[in-house]
Amino acid sequence: MSRLRPTKEGAFLAFWRGDGWIKLTAPLWGAGFIARGQLGKGLLLFAEEAALLLGIILTLPALMKLPTLGTVQAERIWDPVTRRNVWNDYDNSFLILLFGVTGLLLILTFLVQCGRMVKDARRTQLLTQTGHDIPTLRHAAAQYLGPRFHRTLLLLPVIGVILVMVIPLIVMILIAFTNYDRAHLVPTNLLSWVGIDNFLLLTGLTSRGAFAYAFPRVLGWTLLWAVTATLSCYIGGILLAMFINHRRTRWKSVYRTCFMAAMAVPQFVSLLLVRNLFADVGIVNTLLREWGVTDWLHHIGAIPTAGYVPFLTHPTWARGMILTINLWVGVPWQMLVATGVLLNIPRELTEAARIDGANGLQVFRRITLPYLLHITGPSLISGMVTNINNFNVIWLLTREVYVTADQTMAAAGATEVDLLVTWLYRLTQDQSNYKMASVIGILVFAVCSAITLTAFIRLTREGKEAAFR
Repeated sequence: MSRLRPTKEGAFLAFWRGDGWIKLTAPLWGAGFIARGQLGKGLLLFAEEAALLLGIILTLPALMKLPTLGTVQAERIWDPVTRRNVWNDYDNSFLILLFGVTGLLLILTFLVQCGRMVKDARRTQLLTQTGHDIPTLRHAAAQYLGPRFHRTLLLLPVIGVILVMVIPLIVMILIAFTNYDRAHLVPTNLLSWVGIDNFLLLTGLTSRGAFAYAFPRVLGWTLLWAVTATLSCYIGGILLAMFINHRRTRWKSVYRTCFMAAMAVPQFVSLLLVRNLFADVGIVNTLLREWGVTDWLHHIGAIPTAGYVPFLTHPTWARGMILTINLWVGVPWQMLVATGVLLNIPRELTEAARIDGANGLQVFRRITLPYLLHITGPSLISGMVTNINNFNVIWLLTREVYVTADQTMAAAGATEVDLLVTWLYRLTQDQSNYKMASVIGILVFAVCSAITLTAFIRLTREGKEAAFR
């Protein structure tokens, strides 16, 4: 069979230049193929088209109500037949949004597939006119079970990703443009579109409120935390790995075992244990009080209240403790990564540098550090993004422990130690303010994307690897 060459015509040109069967293929996908002897393929395309049209018809009521998100309010009315109050036939705004988005995706899929079918039918027409063999259903099946088997395997996962991730993600993004909060909970209340009002409320471009007050403070702490936590663990892991792997260090296996044991303990166990240790009435405060350290710190003005050190209850102390405790959680992992890289640095490079008169600091600056950055650069970027969304450390250390004294922050549902992701969680779980949580989620994605793209562009800039080598 001759190799099939796809036509370079677009869908519109294929429709315009094709015969009557090609034009009929646009509303009836299998027509142009059945007319040229491809009965099996035509029937399969009819079935695919019918499935898509059925999905569009089922979501059509939601599509028609999508511009308003519903108009019929839920209420209980008296039913004289059953003699009881029953719910009326109300509109569920969230289901309208969900099925409306699904319907729009089905329509988009239908239009894309329609264009592909017209082009495919046009290609079949050209093959017939030039005397080429037309592929049979058996040949197409052999293609998708042979050279194109990867497409067959990816079909179900792609459909699953669309249903489980893409559609809910689009719905969550659209919630940022509605008034979905505690005063408008579905299904008893209707939602409505508010445009970019929620974004303006958060950024304070139109009015200064609690959210406009809290947002720059939470964003600033999030970025400070991400940079400090990432760099401190990264540098600490490198220094620890260099110390353990130094030729003069003894009992290397003991050190590695100790840090591996610290990393093997589940993170939430370590964080909850540390939170109890450093509580206002915890063991650490008890010992400091008995040793007189607490009174001395209060005397010099380091702590505002006598009797205990507010490790996790004062903004400044809590932030410092969170960064310090994160070292215990993050340094062992970075130590393992750095150890693997250090063991692969060619020994000839360091020996040649030392023969040329370089000292230890110069070897680290000119050879070790560039090599580490070159290999672990992507890991450093992922660590930065991970720390922006590091929910566990902040939440497990401060949940039901830290209470903000700033009433404006409290009105926005935030605290001085919250990251954007923990603030988002508080808004959804404690205040049912889904619209502002969605706005914050979009901004978190924007911040992470900007950092990732900028860093990767700089790391993969042409000539970096060649210059290093």
